[in-house]
Amino acid sequence: MKKLLILALICCSFCKQETTTTYYLIRHAEKDRTDATNSNPDLNNLGIARAKKWASYFKNIPLDAVYSTNYKRTQQTAQPTADDKKLPIQSYNPRELYAPDFQKATLGKTVLIIGHSNTTPAFVNAILGEKKYEDMSDDDNGSLYVVTIIGNSKVGKISKVE
Repeated sequence: MKKLLILALICCSFCKQETTTTYYLIRHAEKDRTDATNSNPDLNNLGIARAKKWASYFKNIPLDAVYSTNYKRTQQTAQPTADDKKLPIQSYNPRELYAPDFQKATLGKTVLIIGHSNTTPAFVNAILGEKKYEDMSDDDNGSLYVVTIIGNSKVGKISKVE
C-alpha cells in the first residue's frame, strides 16, 4: 500500500503542468502615405496583400484571441486572420501595455497582437519585464515577435516574415 501511495504521488507530480501563454506580436501592414496629414490611414494595396499573407502564416497556428489598437491600419491588418479563425478583433489601449486585466484574460492562451512601430516592441518588453527591443524601423512591416511564458519563465524571439 505504501509503494502504491508513493507511485501515485510521483505520477501526480508529473501531471502538474505549468500554464503556457504564447503571444505573437506584429506591426500593422503597409499604410497609405499619400496624405501626410491623415493620422488614421487605411492600408495601401501592399498592406492589404501583407495582411492576407499574415492570415496564411497563422493558418495552422491555433489562436484563442486577436487584439489590435483602434486604428484602421491595425484593424485591417488583423481582419483576415480574425476572419479565418472566426474570432472577433478585441481592442487594447496602447498606453496600457500588458495591463493586469489583459494578463488575466490571456493567461494560458495563444494570442495575436497587432500594433505599431513603437508599441509592438514596447509591448514585447512589457511582457518580458525588460527593455530588450528598440522601436521598429518605419518601413518594417514583416517582423514577428513571439513571447512564450511557461510558469515564471519568459522567452522572446524575433524573426522576419516576408
